[in-house]
Amino acid sequence: MNWQDIKVSDDNTHFVFEEKPIFGRMFIEVLKFHSPGLAPVKDESGSYHIDSSGKELYTNRFIRTFGFYCNRAAVIQSDQWFHLTEKGERAYKQTYNWTGNYQENLCTVRNSNNKYFHIDLAGNRIYSESFIYCGDFKDGYACVKTTNRFYRHIDTKGNFLNEKEFLDLGIFHKNFATAKDKKGWFHIDKKGNEIYQHRFLAVEPFYNGFALVTQFDSNKIIINEYGNYVISI
Repeated sequence: MNWQDIKVSDDNTHFVFEEKPIFGRMFIEVLKFHSPGLAPVKDESGSYHIDSSGKELYTNRFIRTFGFYCNRAAVIQSDQWFHLTEKGERAYKQTYNWTGNYQENLCTVRNSNNKYFHIDLAGNRIYSESFIYCGDFKDGYACVKTTNRFYRHIDTKGNFLNEKEFLDLGIFHKNFATAKDKKGWFHIDKKGNEIYQHRFLAVEPFYNGFALVTQFDSNKIIINEYGNYVISI
């Protein structure tokens, strides 16, 4: 039985393989299996992880457990957050007020001072600066909210990608990112430059050359990478 073929039941209480319940038991809650074939579950004893045979990965119990990403899973013990390895062992000694999920072997965390930064797989900070907020890395870049309350992009060493700052910001997707200034939302390139002059109430990332945007009259249209109108939705 391949763990990738194991599904979560509609009520999130058990696992299903080929449309039939497996493991011979119900849980209070289950989440789906992630690589390397482990899933978070919760029963009367607490939260933990199981393997693709339904066997518990370890005997410890947590307040809550989350899925594995980059062979690391976020868990809550008392009111402290940290990550486990795929062997069910602590990945590092530090604890946080919150942790995200690892993406590209890096993870955003929030410390006891409610400051955000990123750590590597060993729990080490990858730069010295702290931010009001940090997002996940994608394709080598992440969005952060700086102490002056503007958003910027950083690379995996914590360096700013460019000198531009915005009221809000999205991750890069197919070389462009969503951004917001005082006039509204639009798209930018990696230099932080607008790729067209129009502004919108809301914008989505480009999908194969086209993006869904919402105009200020709330009408939705499709635009191309030049910002030109294509069709109404």
